[in-house]
Amino acid sequence: MNKLKQILEKALKSESAFCDSESGELNYTKVKDSADKIDKKLISLLADNKDLKNKFFIKIKDVYVFNIQDFKFFLDESKVDNSYTQYANKIGLADNSGLLENRSEVVLDFPFKDCVLEGGQSTEEGTDTYFEYSEKTGKYEEKNGKRNEVFFNQVLAHDEIDRLFDRKALVNWKRFTKDSKKDGEAVKEIKRDKTGLIQENLIIKGNNLLALHSLKSEFAGKIKLIYIDPPYNTENGTFKYNDTFNHSTWLTFMKNRLEVAKDLLSDDGSIYVNIDYNEAHYLKILMDEVFGRTNFQREIIWRIGWLSGYKTVAKNYIRNHDTILYYTRNKDNFVFNKVYNTIKDYAERFNNENRKEILDRLKTLGINKKDSETFIEYISQVGLPEKYPLEDTWNSSIYDKLNSIAVVSFSGEKVSKMLDVDEIKGQKSEKLLKRIIEVSTNEGDFVLDYHLGTGTTGAVAHKMNRRYIGVEQLDYIENTAVARLCEVIKGEKAGISKEINWQGGGDFIYCELAKWNEKAKEEIQNAKDLSALVKLFDVLYEKYFLNYNVKIKDFKDKIIKEENFKKLTLAQQKKMFLTMLDLNQMYVQESEMADKKYGIGSEDQKLTKAFYSKK
Repeated sequence: MNKLKQILEKALKSESAFCDSESGELNYTKVKDSADKIDKKLISLLADNKDLKNKFFIKIKDVYVFNIQDFKFFLDESKVDNSYTQYANKIGLADNSGLLENRSEVVLDFPFKDCVLEGGQSTEEGTDTYFEYSEKTGKYEEKNGKRNEVFFNQVLAHDEIDRLFDRKALVNWKRFTKDSKKDGEAVKEIKRDKTGLIQENLIIKGNNLLALHSLKSEFAGKIKLIYIDPPYNTENGTFKYNDTFNHSTWLTFMKNRLEVAKDLLSDDGSIYVNIDYNEAHYLKILMDEVFGRTNFQREIIWRIGWLSGYKTVAKNYIRNHDTILYYTRNKDNFVFNKVYNTIKDYAERFNNENRKEILDRLKTLGINKKDSETFIEYISQVGLPEKYPLEDTWNSSIYDKLNSIAVVSFSGEKVSKMLDVDEIKGQKSEKLLKRIIEVSTNEGDFVLDYHLGTGTTGAVAHKMNRRYIGVEQLDYIENTAVARLCEVIKGEKAGISKEINWQGGGDFIYCELAKWNEKAKEEIQNAKDLSALVKLFDVLYEKYFLNYNVKIKDFKDKIIKEENFKKLTLAQQKKMFLTMLDLNQMYVQESEMADKKYGIGSEDQKLTKAFYSKK
């Protein structure tokens, strides 16, 4: 095959039309297109060479017929030996009629894609330990640097989609109250109202797309407000979400989740998406498609800081805002509690130093302290309206009480300060969430945040007597969001607590989507070298679900032993192993949780049934 491959490459490269204009390398897409069109140049090139003619033509009487499928399949299998693409093709994603990735009827019939965001979980903000093959030493060397995340992008058929989104089993149930110990309490029941609607505050760990679909049976049409602060697609490795998405992948990631989010919104519900300039305009178009252009209410501009330091030396206008896209489920019927800024919000024109200076000056003029204080109070309010309705530009005045990210960074609201943990960047101000929740919900309404992060949405909703559901899949959820909500219940005084006289109280439930292939994925990602991956394979093969398209035996007996495969980077090797996992089996189906192989206890099964069983 190698000899024939060389002959074919030489023949094709002799014709510039089949080569990339910049690199000069063969453009396989152009070659395949020419084959489909029975291009005369291509046919002539192949027919003029004896070896190629015998391989790709069938002789019928005195006529040679070009075998297009054999030719295209040979092209796919003969790509550069030491390439990830070649091995992805080798291990499967193929049937008798050719590689699935090249079959347009599969891709175009139902082009559903999703990606699993892993996120850097290192305490060193965006860095991680990884192993890389060194040509110089011939060994894998340990390195530290920006983590390159693994994303799954896979086209799935209808029946597979149905299974992927089936309700998942829920495990590790815990209730946290003011008096709970660190690990919480056993959940005895799931509280519901007279209509059967669950009346619990819920924190769920797991893939948010699958969690949202699991919530649909109980909460479709019941969520009054959705607020999300998704990864911004900024290539910013210092944020805990390593938000380095391909543009189209990021939009697909968002679309899949927004579609189910829409199903969860009540008829009078609202959704707010906090985003920056990198994807704001693309997201606006996407949300127009999902929610309807007529349901777009406002683009809110949130000033996120004040001029200082490095910002001022940038050779550009200073970027100093986030965008919040605000949509409703129904353009004419939605909750909107008119909120006003009052004299109280704007009146603090003088800090303590200013006030002392004025008091001292008035004292020298013979004015007593009481009259001086009255005077300062009066001049603080000169020119201010009694009340002023909120505009769509927030924190644009130094008198606006809505703290920016910059202000949060120096306040007691900062989660890292509150919990004595490593800083997680991207935390939003409690005052921001208070404003949104106050406007778009009433007490007792459900608020959803499926990019929970540090738990600000849950914390504010709890203090404001709203029900809330938070979803997060990164491991830090227990050390940040859960821990923070425990402090809220105990009566912590950060954020909006003093403003609303928060005294503590209430409770919430924590649970997790039951992992299956997700466990395998974590084991693969934690492998330090190829030998560790190879040892894992037998376990994966026997215990977990593998993609039915994958040629398991070929991979096990041949491919992982090839020298060229060993030369792939560890990241590529891991991706190969990850590709073999069946994405439909990442978490345990609720309908299958009684199967002993999953090891789900009777209490978890009981609570899962109770969660999905309306009374």
